[in-house]
Amino acid sequence: MASKRLQDAASVEAATQEAVTAAGAAIQVMDQATEDGQKAMDQAAKCTQKTIDKTAKEASESFSGFGKKLGLLK
Repeated sequence: MASKRLQDAASVEAATQEAVTAAGAAIQVMDQATEDGQKAMDQAAKCTQKTIDKTAKEASESFSGFGKKLGLLK
């Protein structure tokens, strides 16, 4: 009876260790996914800012040219 309880305890301990290992692996996967997601968001923000800057510059140049044509700017 005692040996059966020891076997059961060993089985529970092994299962617990497997669960802890699996949880650790899941945390690593989540951390990597979070890091990858942050990198993607940073890249999207960078691209968006470049597009905004380019559009603003082009609009400024267009309005400047339009003002020169109308004689409003020299």
